[in-house]
Amino acid sequence: MLVPMTDGHLDQAAALEQVCFTDAWSRELLAQTLALENAYNIAAQEGDLLLGYASAQYVLDEGYINNIAVRPDCRRQGVASRLMEALLAWGAERELAFLTLEVRPSNMAAYGLYRKYGFETVGVRPNYYTHPRENALLMTYYYRKENTP
Repeated sequence: MLVPMTDGHLDQAAALEQVCFTDAWSRELLAQTLALENAYNIAAQEGDLLLGYASAQYVLDEGYINNIAVRPDCRRQGVASRLMEALLAWGAERELAFLTLEVRPSNMAAYGLYRKYGFETVGVRPNYYTHPRENALLMTYYYRKENTP
């Protein structure tokens, strides 16, 4: 079930960050994001268990996906797809021109998910990631094709 992410999710979300990302967001940073008026944070949960979460922000008509994280034992079960669909619907409701994100080229599962939902690779951010050092692919979903560069 998808629900708005709340303070009650923060401990599990911070633990999930540690499992999913080498440069994990802290509990404090997650809490700060929850407090932003221009942010959208959604949780996938089953009972009291956080299966995954997604976080995004907007500035004017531009959307930026911060993180999508899913428990390793819940992957390949549609959790990330439901989170992505919620993000895309949120962007459409806000009448955003686009949603954009960075992804490691080595993260083929995430890359495939984003391609499945119509994200296009539009650039590279050299040495964006650390632990290990790696470029980031900049991927963007355009709500209106006239916004495509």
